[in-house]
Amino acid sequence: MKKLGYIRTSTDKQVVDRQIDQLRKVCDQVFVEDGVSAVGKQRPVYDSVMTALSEGDVFVVVALDRAYRSVIDALMELDKIHQRGIAFCSLSQNFDTRTPEGKLLYTVSAALAEWERAILRQRTREGMAAAKLRGSKIGRPKKLSSKDIAWAQSCLTKAPYPSIADLSTQLKVSSSTLRRALKIGAGQNADS
Repeated sequence: MKKLGYIRTSTDKQVVDRQIDQLRKVCDQVFVEDGVSAVGKQRPVYDSVMTALSEGDVFVVVALDRAYRSVIDALMELDKIHQRGIAFCSLSQNFDTRTPEGKLLYTVSAALAEWERAILRQRTREGMAAAKLRGSKIGRPKKLSSKDIAWAQSCLTKAPYPSIADLSTQLKVSSSTLRRALKIGAGQNADS
């Protein structure tokens, strides 16, 4: 019987040291999936952990919401795990999902995780709307100023004609960023 630990982070900036330490105490191996939503369709590390588990093994997480954030997903995955004879263990929620009481607690925990995610999403949207009303710009700052774009446009009209790659290197952005900015800039000039 092997115990495989799984950690999922929503962003690659989350620190998981505490979770890794907790899982290493009880698991044979610990797997970390960085920057992936728990409701995302593509979770390659999770899939490989599931493939590595076999009958009699244990799938271990620090908390249920580190693996699943949707009740339906959590219940469907638990059913798949149990059908294969694999046990589920959450270190922070001590319930045996093979018993009726344990499955109830698992379901309630999954519902709370889904509710928490929905509340966070709602508060984020409300905060962004309030910030926009106050005139704040939302989102990542632009990599190129209008002055940079105008310079690139003028360079492209003069011989010897530089390549987009050369210009993007000088501006310290990717070629696709420069192309996109030039396209947007051309569209704005056409509208004015």
